[in-house]
Formats: sequence, C-alpha cells, structure tokens
Amino acid sequence: MIYDNIKRAVFIDRPNRFIAHCEVDGNVETVHVKNTGRCRELLVPGAEVWVQEFDNPNRKTRFDLLTVRKGYALINMDSQAPNKLFREYVEAGKFPEHVTSIRGEYTHGDSRFDFLLDEDILVEVKGVTLEREGRAYFPDAPTERGRKHLRHLAEYARQGGRAYICFVVQMEGVKSLSPNDETDPDFGDALRDAASAGVKVMGFNCRVVPGIVEPLDAVEIVL
Repeated sequence: MIYDNIKRAVFIDRPNRFIAHCEVDGNVETVHVKNTGRCRELLVPGAEVWVQEFDNPNRKTRFDLLTVRKGYALINMDSQAPNKLFREYVEAGKFPEHVTSIRGEYTHGDSRFDFLLDEDILVEVKGVTLEREGRAYFPDAPTERGRKHLRHLAEYARQGGRAYICFVVQMEGVKSLSPNDETDPDFGDALRDAASAGVKVMGFNCRVVPGIVEPLDAVEIVL
C-alpha cells in the first residue's frame, strides 16, 4: 500500500473518536482519525505522527492521521488498510491454501465477512495496533461485532466449511499475537472456541514507513 502527500506532524489531543488536533507545518490542524479504536497507548501528546493531505474542498478535514511512532516502531492506524493488505498477502501467494479467486464483502447468513476465497473459504480480517513488550493483542476495546463474527465462523466450520480469521498486525517485529483477555475476555473465549471448532487463526505483520505499508511474514498465534 502506498499513500501520497504524506507529512510529518505532532499529535496534540483527540477530542473524540473521529478527529484529533495535530501540529502540521507549524499550524494546529484538525485531522480525521482513520481508526475509531481507543489507541490510548499510541495517541499521547507529543507523539510523532504522519498525516495524509488532501486537496478536496468537500472534505470536512484537510488531513487524515495514518501513522504514529511508538518507541522505535511505526504503527499504521488506518482501519481501512488491513483488508487491502490481506488482499496483497493473498495475491503474493502467502495465504496457507492455494487460492484462485478473491471476493470482498461476502454475506453469509446474517453476517457480512471481509472475503470469500474461491467458493467456500470465509475470511474475517482484523487490524491490530495494540502492542506490549513486543507482543501484539486484539482487541483494544470490547467488540461485540468481532464476537459475532467468531461465533458465525465457528458454526460454519462445524458444518464442514473452511473458515479463517486473519489478524493484520499493522507494525513490524512483533513476537506473537494473542487475544486481549484483559480488555475483552469474551472475545478471547470466542476465539478459542472458534479455533477448537476448526476455524484457522492466522496473522501477519507489516513493514511500515511513512507513506508505505507492506505485508510481511506470518506471526505466531498464542491463544
């Protein structure tokens, strides 16, 4: 993935889930935050961030907040990126199974899933931005929608279908990925139940530099 018109900025504060104030080119700007998660460990006053500038008079804000530095790591915060990165991952031949077709936004029953691969592989994709001591965790806030997807995938797998949940770790160098039982124990239970039902749990990390995000290698899943 490539973003154009990238600028370095400094995070000031976040009045609500959708916007933040950042210093860009010496001016305080209101920017759109492309991630409605809490991201409290990332968006701290004074954090180095990168924003994308748009020349569109119809936009409410001139900038989108995309990337934040946490220590030595750059983390992509764009919640629309994981699906694009997953598609790149599959097209690069890195998916565990041979795939000949990719269809996005597939409805099965009363749930909409991110992808249908070939004719019968259901895939739900989750973006991960939470990291502690070199290990990634999901979610960073309770997610009923995520639990619903897992229950549906588990039922699909029990009926003989092929099902995957893929965690796209939007940073590089993490040792493993686990459910964030501290924040959402019900999600962790649902993930373990789905795995025992036959849902494949996978994930991969990404190289992140300002303006570029690239899918890399699989990460260890620790349930």
